[in-house]
Amino acid sequence: MDLREVFATNLRRLRHAKGLSQDDLAYEAEISRSYLSQIEKGAFFASLRIVGKLATALDVEPVELLKSPPKRGRQR
Repeated sequence: MDLREVFATNLRRLRHAKGLSQDDLAYEAEISRSYLSQIEKGAFFASLRIVGKLATALDVEPVELLKSPPKRGRQR
C-alpha cells in the first residue's frame, strides 16, 4: 500500500469515526468537497497544508493520517 492509499484509508476511517460527511469535513477544513472526495479515493495527492487542515478539522495529530495499518499476523 503506497502512502497515498494509506492516507486515503485513514482519512475515511477517521471521518467516519467522527460521524462527519464529506461535506461537513470539507467545510471544517475549508477545502472543496470534490477535492476531498478525490483525496479519499487516492486519486489526488494532499499537500502538507491540506494534511494539516484535515488533521485540525478531525481533531487528530497529522501523523494519524499517515500511519500504516497494523500488519495482520497469522491466525492459529
